[in-house]
Amino acid sequence: MDFLIFGKYDPTEVVVKDPGLVKYINLDARLVLHTHGRHAKKPLGKMNVNIIERLINNLMRTEKYTGKKMSAYTVVKKAFEIIEKRTKQNPIQILVDALQNAAPREEVTRLKMAGIAVPKAVDVAPSRRLDIALRNIALGAVNSSFKSPKSIEECLADEIIKSARNDVSSYAVSKKEEIERVAASAR
Repeated sequence: MDFLIFGKYDPTEVVVKDPGLVKYINLDARLVLHTHGRHAKKPLGKMNVNIIERLINNLMRTEKYTGKKMSAYTVVKKAFEIIEKRTKQNPIQILVDALQNAAPREEVTRLKMAGIAVPKAVDVAPSRRLDIALRNIALGAVNSSFKSPKSIEECLADEIIKSARNDVSSYAVSKKEEIERVAASAR
């Protein structure tokens, strides 16, 4: 029996175009998107957690939703309904496109050489790329809803849609551009 995410969206028709992220974007359909942290202490355990649950968990990092998984769950569910209404596409596909566009390919690390720190551009691991993209999408939604008449659901839907279109007005895409620009200057 196949499960649909939120009882509506089919994850089997979603296509991941970025070959580096294919292995790390988990689209296994589950009845309930709540794994109770059973993958937490395993190496690369995040690979076994559904990507939508990871988005919910990243929303829970922010002030209002700290530890409130059901509140974050309903926010993501309503945001997906808004995304489906606006784009007429599967919102899981839109989220995957947004993650691919918001994931930085290169960043800067600091190397100590003869007592001084030298910035050096390095490639980003695929799991870290995904972590950064999820974090920036959640942060962008929360920041844009702060002191705004728009609800968090609308802001999350806007952030995901803008990231999927690779729009620079999106918080996640602008952060990615900034990270890659700094890395290019450190080459």
